[in-house]
Amino acid sequence: MLKFIVPFISLVSYYIINFIFFLIGILLSVAIYTLLERKFMAAVQRRKGPVVVGFHGVLQPFSDALKLILKEFFRPRDAERLLFLFGPYLMLVISLTNWLIIPLSSDGPLVDLNYSLIFYYGVSSLGVYGIILSGWASNSKYAFLGAIRSAAQMLSYEVCIGFIFLAISCLAGSFDLDEISFAQAKTISFVFPLLPLFIVFYISALAETNRMPFDLPEAEAELVSGYNTEYSSMGFTLFFLAEYSNMLLMSFLIVILFFSGWDGFFGIYSYFLKVCVFALSFILVRSILPRVRYDQLMALCWQQLLPISLSYYFFLLCWCKFFGVFPEMYLPDIFVFRVINLNDTSISYEFL
Repeated sequence: MLKFIVPFISLVSYYIINFIFFLIGILLSVAIYTLLERKFMAAVQRRKGPVVVGFHGVLQPFSDALKLILKEFFRPRDAERLLFLFGPYLMLVISLTNWLIIPLSSDGPLVDLNYSLIFYYGVSSLGVYGIILSGWASNSKYAFLGAIRSAAQMLSYEVCIGFIFLAISCLAGSFDLDEISFAQAKTISFVFPLLPLFIVFYISALAETNRMPFDLPEAEAELVSGYNTEYSSMGFTLFFLAEYSNMLLMSFLIVILFFSGWDGFFGIYSYFLKVCVFALSFILVRSILPRVRYDQLMALCWQQLLPISLSYYFFLLCWCKFFGVFPEMYLPDIFVFRVINLNDTSISYEFL
């Protein structure tokens, strides 16, 4: 019996230890990213930024985290207790779960799935429930109004992102993030044939992560800080960690989907350099752009971005159907057409 129990315990311990280090790495990355954001925004807006705690303010994120943890956790008297506590944890768990399928190197992700892109799309969509639960359970009209607006914003831009995912999988022939990177390494970075979709995806990523100019949930003048109005201490900290974790996650996703992932002149170093460029671009956009109105936010999605992503996706389907594409690029079997014959010169399909 022991010869089965000991290897099982060793295997479980191995995965638990790896996950703990993985989690610590993400949280430290978020802490460093918040410091870089404050420093970068201070440089853009000609301010000093954090300079007091530690050498040139290096310890400022850890000081802020300690301050938030030690503060009293306040809960409104009439709030739904369990749901009020569950909302922030749900947001953070969803954000950390998506990190499991992100390949941080050519060795692959922590959890290898054949349909990792669909997994990400499904899990990230659950974040709407965390927002709605937090706003409704607070028993505050300001928090609930902010939750409704945030949910409408996320659902709207997820539609655009869904069609972009379909277009990318149409070229790569797979919903696996690893295979998408390999397809670009064999052919060309998808940012060139899908430049309009890259622009749409970048704008949608700003809206999904509630960043300027789409940070309507944090519009203090209109909503008194949105769905997290009644949260303090650890509740607010969990929302904060989830938001910044999603920003870093989106940076990795942009690089994997459009910029060949880890493929580059310097290997893994070029991979993280590209991620840092897009992570800093989120900060730059926040530094220089004003906030838009809510009606402008929704009109941009439904009247401009969605028609672009939808029409480009159907254009790719017609192109693959009638003209063929690169040898390594074809339609996945679960699409409208099934691949019958694939060689170096032609591609043939049949209707499902």
